[in-house]
Amino acid sequence: MQLIDTHAHAYAAQFSEDQEEMIARAKEKGLKHILLPNIDMESYGQLLKLYNSNKDLFKPMIGLHPCDVKSDFKQVLAQMKEILLKETELFCAIGETGVDLYWDKSTEDIQLQAFEEQITWAQHTGLPIVIHARDSIDLLIKTLQKSNNKGITGVFHCFTGDINQANKIVDLGFYLGIGGVLTFKNGGLSEIVNKLPLERLLLETDAPYLAPVPYRGKRNEPAYLAVICQKLAECLGMSYDEVADITTENAKKLFNLA
Repeated sequence: MQLIDTHAHAYAAQFSEDQEEMIARAKEKGLKHILLPNIDMESYGQLLKLYNSNKDLFKPMIGLHPCDVKSDFKQVLAQMKEILLKETELFCAIGETGVDLYWDKSTEDIQLQAFEEQITWAQHTGLPIVIHARDSIDLLIKTLQKSNNKGITGVFHCFTGDINQANKIVDLGFYLGIGGVLTFKNGGLSEIVNKLPLERLLLETDAPYLAPVPYRGKRNEPAYLAVICQKLAECLGMSYDEVADITTENAKKLFNLA
């Protein structure tokens, strides 16, 4: 049985002391691929190093995280765009990008500018786009609706919205990333997930963040994707194997994985 973690910062410093053990645990749980969202230019170097250590397991993305959109964002995006256009085949997606209004609302305008620039990358390359949407789901839906006829797709990573927002996202041709929040008692996802189309759901950990119960509050890691898969299966009244099969095929389709 295979699983694909569609969003894990496995190159993060939190894994510096036991990275090989983390990888071994992930493989024991059946993970075929771990997709690596980028943050900024510094993280890109770390991400690339990890990818080069195990190209079969890891799949890199390139993008500028909304929390790292600073005054120099245009220069950073120009650097990333140059890399992307030179080595498009290296990447499985653009991301993670989006808008985060939880930490800093004052940068909303430049976050949105950076997001719209990265949408153009997705349009140009045909790669899917991985969207961070903390406290900004409606804003990003509206932004994507303006670009809807331009052939982009992707995933709203760590989806925590309501059923109406989910339906709008699916109508745009996007997927919903389901992570550890599904296991949280007051997370809200377990009440609506059975109303969502399974063919539009992806599994993710967002490691090292958002560890699922019973690991909540501890460092998350890709091996815990099995816990999220099991919880989703329980919510849907399906077997673990069925959910693993379908979500793995969804990830392969979206990210063009073998």
